[in-house]
Amino acid sequence: MKQPPGNPSVIWLHTGRLDQDLDAATWLDTTFELRKLGWRVTLITAGPWGPRSIHGTEVFCIPMPDLSLLRLLVYHVEFYLLLLKLPRPDVILFGQMSAPWLLPVRIMRSVIGSRRPLLVLDIRSVHMELSGRQSIKARLRGKYQDKISRIACTWIDGYTVITSRMAHHLGISRDQLWGVWPSGVDFELFQHARTSHSWPTQQEPVRLVYIGALHFERNLMTFCRAVEQANADGMSFELWLVGNGNERRDLEKYAAQTQGRIVVKQPVPHCDIPSILGQAHVGVLPFPDEAKFQVSSPIKLFEYMAAGLPILAARIACHTGVSGEGAYVFWAARADEAGLLEALGRIWRDRGAMPGMGVQAAAAAQACTWHASAVKLKESLERGLARISS
Repeated sequence: MKQPPGNPSVIWLHTGRLDQDLDAATWLDTTFELRKLGWRVTLITAGPWGPRSIHGTEVFCIPMPDLSLLRLLVYHVEFYLLLLKLPRPDVILFGQMSAPWLLPVRIMRSVIGSRRPLLVLDIRSVHMELSGRQSIKARLRGKYQDKISRIACTWIDGYTVITSRMAHHLGISRDQLWGVWPSGVDFELFQHARTSHSWPTQQEPVRLVYIGALHFERNLMTFCRAVEQANADGMSFELWLVGNGNERRDLEKYAAQTQGRIVVKQPVPHCDIPSILGQAHVGVLPFPDEAKFQVSSPIKLFEYMAAGLPILAARIACHTGVSGEGAYVFWAARADEAGLLEALGRIWRDRGAMPGMGVQAAAAAQACTWHASAVKLKESLERGLARISS
């Protein structure tokens, strides 16, 4: 989408593959909405060289070579070559993995005496280390991200973050915090899901669904055990786990012993998520009370809501901050097996209320769109630009 040349401009640099990432909507949908709001956005992502459209959003792709130690270097060198050909932007927005590679932009600004482009680090997650459960590569990546998040303040112009809790956790000063913009949802994408639920009768099992990363830290094995205990106690639940991650193999082994009550499914493209949620009865977020989740804004919460699903969620800040005491949530007071089993018991006793809870969830999701998130990002960028220009 072309914008008049006088509009403010941002180059948004992403090191992932937006044609593959589960959370690609964060960049694609927000870019689409920012452009509608008047910003000129050049979204750059990893992929085969050149411009392309991903899910209706125009992006520019730079190849990311499969070289474990050199891939980021090569990627950012290609970015610099591209940057020389583009009009100078007002802002370069980037994540932790790009931060050290953009220091030369700040140095060059000082050499030529320019205040543009401004460098803004956008932080969407923090690392949570589980000793002995992550590969050396994952631990090093996490430590790198956290270190960069905390020391970049010495040379960047500002931060944007996913929640105010994130800014507090990282110790970002008010002077450097440009603003907060949370996750969101494409409400219309889930329209079919909202109308396709076949709610269970008193004799039918309740189908639970989790879509996302199948990582150890997400507490999924504990939830599987709670589901099996609920079934052993005379309740009837099915659980679908959809995604990939470092615990997938263990979850598959456990699921193989459950006679089909628990199924681990392959990851799906984002466009297929509404179809899966339309076949479910409850969306699941069993995350533990850890910093990584306390400071987050989980996309799947908004997608479950937009799909018209009641939600089973651990009572932690990232969930209560969105849903409050939402009447569409079955809260687990604790994320251990006993706490999750108690929440499952309430679902089973109150399953007749699920259709009404789904309607309430969908109504609440209308305030949590990517458009609303893009407005907050736009205001953050404009506030930061005005602050530095004054």
